Amino acid sequence: MQTTGTASTTSVLRVMNERAVFAETFRLGTVSRPELAQHTGLSKPTVAVALTNLERAGLLRQVGMRAGAAGRSAVLYEVRPEAGWVFAVDVGRSYVRVGLADLVGTIVARKDESSRGTRARDLVAQLTRLAEELVATAGITREDITLAVFGTPGIHDKATGALHLAPNLPGWDRRGSVERLAGIAGSAYVVENDVDLAAVGEATYGLGRGVRHFVYVSIGTGTGMGIMIDGKLYRGFRGAAGEIGYLPVGEGDPLLNEPAARRRGMFESVASADGVVALAQRLGLHDAATAKDVFDAARAGDPTARQAVSSVVDHVSHALAGITAVLDPELVVLGGGVGSQPGDLLTGPVAERLRNLVALHPPRIEVSTLGKDAVLLGALAVGLTDARDLVLDRTAPAR
Repeated sequence: MQTTGTASTTSVLRVMNERAVFAETFRLGTVSRPELAQHTGLSKPTVAVALTNLERAGLLRQVGMRAGAAGRSAVLYEVRPEAGWVFAVDVGRSYVRVGLADLVGTIVARKDESSRGTRARDLVAQLTRLAEELVATAGITREDITLAVFGTPGIHDKATGALHLAPNLPGWDRRGSVERLAGIAGSAYVVENDVDLAAVGEATYGLGRGVRHFVYVSIGTGTGMGIMIDGKLYRGFRGAAGEIGYLPVGEGDPLLNEPAARRRGMFESVASADGVVALAQRLGLHDAATAKDVFDAARAGDPTARQAVSSVVDHVSHALAGITAVLDPELVVLGGGVGSQPGDLLTGPVAERLRNLVALHPPRIEVSTLGKDAVLLGALAVGLTDARDLVLDRTAPAR
């Protein structure tokens, strides 16, 4: 019994040591054995064993020598990029964006195209084809993908395999619908809310880097919010944190009784792209077909368009005032087709009104620098973190 316990303890320590060496190698990029010993606190012999095992498993590789003191040279190691692959997907109402990255985060293939249909069967067929095209470009197969990450509207109910609160994807609210995604990449997969992923993308690659408390607010086809608290994504009890489309827009508002407001959410019915167009048309701007048309007309001085935009600014600023009172973020990043409007029409006026609505200093408000890539980059960031754990787990039994 004692022997078994010792063996088990030794195995656990070996795995812990290898994870520490792998993590530091990834963080430092190119590193020598003495440097790894210094940064991990492990002995040089322990680091040497870990490097040998990780190299044998195909996770690390030697990349040359570095001259040291007294003419000695140290072997340099780095993470082997081909040791794992992440397939990232951004599913929108009218488009799909896909990307394939290696284990160090280099995007080796990328495609964006219009959605061929919102029905589950059509969307799965399109995504499967795109996965095949991307892996062919990289010279691998779908079975080589370590992890696939799907960013979708709504909330993934893991108990039923359905997507809730995703009216733009009809049929995906049926039991088991999400399970259709399992065969697309031939690998493990996760499904995340698209705006949550956008927040992770901002935290990793955008304006949120180094900001511990911020929110990403997307206003476009729909509305939603990703919340970063103390540097971590906050999902809430049921994963529905940030569904601000359902915020009330105010007592007595005539829109509260409209079917669209009940189905899509009160705030979304007035602040989304469709809501902006509907409001402008009610005010008399009948030629407006898109939210861009409304904002362009407002910028050109059309009084009706300006009235519509002013109403949107009012709704957004009041929503952000409530968010600020509850979460006290340092930064609000605006994204989406409406949220990304230039500061002269949206960001500036919203910031000005917000100063009059909150008691303390309001958060900074800035337009996302990632644009339409925020969700896809967030999916890659999530996938890369998880994939590095998966490749370590998969290689452990073979040693």
